[in-house]
Amino acid sequence: MSYKTKLKIGEFSQLMQVTIKTLRFYEQKGLLLPDEVDQWTGYRYYSLKQMQKLENIRELQKLGFSLDEIKDLFDDDTHIPSESQLSEKIDETEKMLNKLIIRRDKLLLWKNSRKEINQMEKFSIQSLPEIIVASHREIIPNYEALGNLCCNIIGPEMQHLGCKCPVPGYCFTIEHNKEYQPTNIDIEYCEQVEEMGQDSSIIQFKKISAVKTAICMKHYGPYDQFYKSYTELFKYIEEQGYEIVGSPRYSYVDGIWNQENPDKWLTIIQVPVEKK
Repeated sequence: MSYKTKLKIGEFSQLMQVTIKTLRFYEQKGLLLPDEVDQWTGYRYYSLKQMQKLENIRELQKLGFSLDEIKDLFDDDTHIPSESQLSEKIDETEKMLNKLIIRRDKLLLWKNSRKEINQMEKFSIQSLPEIIVASHREIIPNYEALGNLCCNIIGPEMQHLGCKCPVPGYCFTIEHNKEYQPTNIDIEYCEQVEEMGQDSSIIQFKKISAVKTAICMKHYGPYDQFYKSYTELFKYIEEQGYEIVGSPRYSYVDGIWNQENPDKWLTIIQVPVEKK
C-alpha cells in the first residue's frame, strides 16, 4: 500500500505559505475542501491533491479569474478555462492595460508639470491659452474662507456635475473689487475643465480668452499676503518694458488641500501685459 501524505491545517498553511484564515474561507466557499476531516477531533487534513489544487487556484487568480469563476471551473471538473473564457479575460486585460497607460501618461504629465514649476525662475513670461472653465463667483468674508469654498462647496459641486479636469490641473481666482477690501472680497474661482457642462446654481461654464503675454511670479505664503510680492512684481514688469492690460490671476499650486503650513502655499500670480 502506498503512503498518502496527510498534513494538518497548520502544517499545510506553513508549507504552502497561505494563512489558515484563507484556507477556512476557501473551504466555506466550497473551493478547497480538506482531503479528510477527523469526525472525533475535527482536525482537517490536506494531501498532495490539495497542494496541486491550491497551485491551480493561485495561477488562475494571477490570470484575473475570480474565486467564483475558479469554483465554477472546478465544479465543471476542469481546471482549464475555455477558449471563450480566455478571450474574455484577454479583452478585460487589454481594457485594463489601456486605462493604466492613460493613468501613467497623466501622472507623467503631472510630474513633469510639477518639475517645471519647481525649476521655474521666480519670474517668467508665458502665454496663457484659451480654456474652458467651471466658474463660481461669490463675495467671501476674507481670504481664509477661500479654502473652505474650494474644498467643501465648489469641489463637491463639480464632482456632482461630472466635470472632467485635464492633468495637470489649472485653477485660479480673479478679484473683481475695484479697490482693496480686507473683507467682503468679490472673488471668482475658475477651474479648467475638458468641456462645457450644464450650469447649476453654484457652477457656470464659460470660455476664458487666451492671454498672449503674462508675467508670472511665484508667491509663497498665505493669500492675504499677496501684497508682499506686488512691489517686486510691478518693478519687474516696468523694467521689462511692459504695461498691465488685464486683471491678475492667482493660480493655485499648493494650498490647504495638501499643505498644512500656510508658509508653504505656492501661488503663481499671472498678470496680463503688453509691450509699451
